[in-house]
Amino acid sequence: MEPIVVHTGTTIPIMNDDIDTDQIIPKQFLKNLLKTGYENALFYNWRYLPDGRPDPKFILNAPERQAATILITGSNFGSGSSREHAAWALKDWGIRVVIAGSFSDIFYMNCTKNGVLPIKLPQAARDQLARLNSDQAIVVDLPHQVVKNGEYTYPFEIDQTWKEKFISGDDDIDITMKHIQEIEAYEAQIPQYR
Repeated sequence: MEPIVVHTGTTIPIMNDDIDTDQIIPKQFLKNLLKTGYENALFYNWRYLPDGRPDPKFILNAPERQAATILITGSNFGSGSSREHAAWALKDWGIRVVIAGSFSDIFYMNCTKNGVLPIKLPQAARDQLARLNSDQAIVVDLPHQVVKNGEYTYPFEIDQTWKEKFISGDDDIDITMKHIQEIEAYEAQIPQYR
């Protein structure tokens, strides 16, 4: 997992509440068994016209937003089914941080396990961030647990375990492998492994 310590990036505001995982990535794109290749499916039904052309009115298609890495959105983001593909699609498109009012619990965990930092901020903070121009960057300072924009600083909470994983870049397998000697010593005591 790529670490996130201090991340500076521009934003994409999609301020709808209750964006579910089927809106993030529709079901027809779930056939791929890999964790990559979903960037064109992100918000598919909103991004494309019925004839398959990109909808020029949808913000993800705006040329000035193509380098954005921070999604600002409403409350209850990622509700619906538990599809991990939703986190994969965000990451594939280039989103590193999602700032919402709240998250579905399963979607929140899928983000943390796939290198997308989910941050909960109140409505007033998100409204302020959503008004930024496409060239105005914000700073997400994970060690200090703040989002900064100019003179504004917004604190956020995160579980210490997830904070450490993002800062180190370690996923669950990396952490397990740090204990390989202990695992091998334990297995050596079991008759079937001798």
